[in-house]
Amino acid sequence: MIERIIKFSIKNKFIVGLFVVVLISWGIYSITRLPIDAIPDITNNQVQVISIAPSLAVQEVESFITAPIEVAVANIPDIIELRSISRLGLSVVTVVFKDGVDVY
Repeated sequence: MIERIIKFSIKNKFIVGLFVVVLISWGIYSITRLPIDAIPDITNNQVQVISIAPSLAVQEVESFITAPIEVAVANIPDIIELRSISRLGLSVVTVVFKDGVDVY
């Protein structure tokens, strides 16, 4: 089978060359029409609320800033996850929404 293909290719160089040119042309045409995103966005739909209070300790940041923000944000529809971090003078609340939800 392979011997027959090789013999055909040797005898009909023009047809094989034409076939290669057609394949290359088709490939170039296809690559110009291919919709490719250079860096696909695979992150989930999320919003971060970052608050800075340089004079507060960790417990004060948690009770005065982080907890009220979490309570206020908890009523928003289509929330998947709500997580927060409280550090010395810093509060970060991350709200993760379902895909397709407008974050505004």
